[in-house]
Amino acid sequence: MPVDFPGFAYAAAVAAGGILGYYKAGSIPSLGAGLLFGSALAYGAYQVSQDPSNYTAQLTTTSILAGVMGYRFYNSGKVMPAGVVCALSVAMILRIAVRAAGLTDRKIVG
Repeated sequence: MPVDFPGFAYAAAVAAGGILGYYKAGSIPSLGAGLLFGSALAYGAYQVSQDPSNYTAQLTTTSILAGVMGYRFYNSGKVMPAGVVCALSVAMILRIAVRAAGLTDRKIVG
């Protein structure tokens, strides 16, 4: 069973963003949300690593994060952090969708 390295990297980036938000601005909500979502995403990446068809936790957490940060980006227009996290979340949703559809396992016959 392959380890979901992109999933773990995404989880680490979200958690690190929360820690950075606390460090730079003293934002306790940023720290809490970053660690909460980062932990949930790491759990989802672990589940996908154990069984590639078990992507529910990862997809749910990523979708919530995309929605929240997309809303914040829409209202504020600030690319960092809301726009970046929203873009990463959408990329992860697309990655999960492609893997769930089984498109990465098909071979092209030439």
